[in-house]
Amino acid sequence: MAKATIQYVCSSCGAKAPQMLGRCPVCGEWGTYEEEVIQQSTPTAKRSFSVSGQPQRLQDIVASEEMRIDMHNGELNRVLGGGLVSGSLVLLGGEPGIGKSTLALQVLLQLGERKTFYASGEESVRQIKLRAERLAGDASNLYISSETSLERILEQVKELEPEVVVIDSIQTIGTESIDATIGSLSQVRECAARILEFAKTRNIPFFIIGHINKEGSLAGPKVLEHIVDTVLQFEGDQHYMYRILRAQKNRFGSTSELGIYEMRQDGLREVSNPSELLLSTSREGLSGIAIAAAVEGVRPFLIEVQALVSTAAYGTPQRSSTGFDGRRLNMLLAVLEKRIGFKLLQKDVFLNIAGGLRVQDPSIDLAVLAAVLSSNMDIALDAGTCLCGEVGLAGEIRPVNRIEQRIQEAQKLGFKRILIPAGMKIDNTRFQIEVVPVKKVTDAFRLLIKQN
Repeated sequence: MAKATIQYVCSSCGAKAPQMLGRCPVCGEWGTYEEEVIQQSTPTAKRSFSVSGQPQRLQDIVASEEMRIDMHNGELNRVLGGGLVSGSLVLLGGEPGIGKSTLALQVLLQLGERKTFYASGEESVRQIKLRAERLAGDASNLYISSETSLERILEQVKELEPEVVVIDSIQTIGTESIDATIGSLSQVRECAARILEFAKTRNIPFFIIGHINKEGSLAGPKVLEHIVDTVLQFEGDQHYMYRILRAQKNRFGSTSELGIYEMRQDGLREVSNPSELLLSTSREGLSGIAIAAAVEGVRPFLIEVQALVSTAAYGTPQRSSTGFDGRRLNMLLAVLEKRIGFKLLQKDVFLNIAGGLRVQDPSIDLAVLAAVLSSNMDIALDAGTCLCGEVGLAGEIRPVNRIEQRIQEAQKLGFKRILIPAGMKIDNTRFQIEVVPVKKVTDAFRLLIKQN
């Protein structure tokens, strides 16, 4: 029998220690060390895994495009970089109840012409059947199994030879090769490594669903994210209907793309034009609302930025943001106070990105400041004006990328004017919308207030 030893591993960075530590000396996180049982393998039990065989000279290797599978899902194809690569391992994470299993099952139902396999360690086959009936789709080539043993799952995959496999979830399956409880760090790492080996040698793409911890990051050892080819994060507010699919890591495509879905009773619906759904039609005459032209990946869309500024009811003013980085909000408020002269020290500031989205594009800075200014002065901004520009610490408006795509999106939705950073070269003859370049935040505010 192989001898088992115990070590302690940081779930945040993967650092190892011979004893339990309160704080990780590598990443500095507290309470992240977990016990891990190591099975000392004999030399004959060690396995080797090689994809390419003997070493080759770089100039002798023939490079070709990766074979991709069309998932019949435009949003997922976009995030994956054009489709699912054969033999790849994709990790899908998200909060409980956000719709990870629904998305995975719905994708398999859309691949009706391909043989697919769905293995779940969390639900029975009857529960999966009921959800599949609610989602509706072609289930003629979909095989399902309720199993927690990795060995049996891989045996079933060998027998069926499916073209796409989903395992739900990696924390609920275990392998018999190590003596550890299912869901432990060692089990998760070993199962992921075994699945990767199987996927590469058999050229079968795998989706594995993963849980997340209370901080919002993927649960389990950090090495799990290094093992897989792609890490997808499925996020959104459960009180809103919209869901965002982001690629945090992608060996076969860009990590700047995102997919937008609408959660409905019959499953997830792709949102091809999010601007029309994210903008409210009743914002006329309301203060504290500004429209921003944002870009995520290569997709431009307009979002509604809402702000509320009120006198602080308690001693310490509150600064709260939903869908926007709170530290960046504090920086922008400091710029507003230092460069523009608006005193907000005794006022609460609340910021919200409508629709439950979380936007990372810095080009919405100008819209954030405009919404705060509008609420502070209780003056409604022109409903036909949208804004675009990153704000620097000196109060200058910095250039942004894909400016023409942003202008085209604003024009398509019927906006009459757009404020953009000065100095950007664009062909004004292509647009019917009024394009106004501005250098500083003060220039933009003068135009917005003068309009009213």
